Amino acid sequence: MDIQSKLAGHLNAIPRSGIRDFFELVIGRNDVISLGVGEPDFSTPWSIREAAIYSLEKGETSYTSNLGMLSLREKITEYVDEFFHISYRPDSEVLVTVGVSEALDLALRALLNPGDEVIYHEPCYVSYSPSIVMAHGVAVPVATTQEDGFSLKPAALAAAITPRTKIVMLNFPTNPTGAVATQEDLEGIAKLCIEHDLIVLSDEIYSELRYDDEEHVSIASLPGMRERTILLHGFSKAFAMTGFRLGYACAPPELIEAMMKIHQYGILCAPITSQAAALEALSGGETLYEPMKREYRQRRDFLVNRLNGMGVDCHLPGGAFYVFPNIQKFGLTSQEFAMGLLEAEQVAAVPGDAFGPSGEGFLRCCYATGMKDLKEAMCAMERYLKTL
Repeated sequence: MDIQSKLAGHLNAIPRSGIRDFFELVIGRNDVISLGVGEPDFSTPWSIREAAIYSLEKGETSYTSNLGMLSLREKITEYVDEFFHISYRPDSEVLVTVGVSEALDLALRALLNPGDEVIYHEPCYVSYSPSIVMAHGVAVPVATTQEDGFSLKPAALAAAITPRTKIVMLNFPTNPTGAVATQEDLEGIAKLCIEHDLIVLSDEIYSELRYDDEEHVSIASLPGMRERTILLHGFSKAFAMTGFRLGYACAPPELIEAMMKIHQYGILCAPITSQAAALEALSGGETLYEPMKREYRQRRDFLVNRLNGMGVDCHLPGGAFYVFPNIQKFGLTSQEFAMGLLEAEQVAAVPGDAFGPSGEGFLRCCYATGMKDLKEAMCAMERYLKTL
């Protein structure tokens, strides 16, 4: 049997993850310093783990509402109101999901008809384009530049809008560049979305991890945007809860209802143990993630200073936990540079083209790893550069 011929045709347009392909080479090697996978190196704070343990000890092992535990949805609305300055109803405007990835998939599948276009800024998280294609949409990337701090400019967005455009997808702070958006740019983007009657998916999973002392602004908080925005957020990054696989979406009830229809048949509900842990995370709030944030900021400053000091042009990212140095002047592709660094010095970083064509000539280095390893990695990279 020709199994390949039986596969869904639209899957042919979906590549394997560039991150995972690269790190297949690293798995099982104890001699490699990894600056690759975007996962906090901190353990989940003890109070959150304790809440999960206590939930199990109490025998809380059942299904919850498809939307998620009401007590968690109530706490989410309190947190979103305080942090993002947006008010939502816990009974009808919040959906608890299995990570932000599921929330993104649900939103796209609930909104897209075949041929509808989704605009997103690039370099971007590796799942955005494949998620659009799997929902039978058309992915429309808009390149951002180092000169603009890798932020999406309204003029660039305006040039990409067509009569088929239905969704604009945003991610600030951004993976892989650490870019943040100014309020002026967000207001310009919001004006375009209102003018063209577009829906916005705003992935703000790194919003607590912002280092420029500016308050994070969600596009959903701007005038006229709450009604047309799906705010995507979760617990993986700020609270170091990647393995708990828990996220949420906040949006008007019609959008949440549409997403819940898909969620109830495909997933049913997020795990109750993870929901109990998330309830504690939101109760602790800033007191739990602020110590990790301070450490990330120190690591960011060290990496940027060290890279620029050795002649590698690196902008200062405003958030997340990645730096995105420019390696174009060394005459190698991103893949060649990353493979050479791995083979010569046993340091693993992700080639920039894994995040889209506009990432070519860059390297993503994640600083969610200890300072000792970061220092060794920078010394190793400096040795490697001397061989080029």
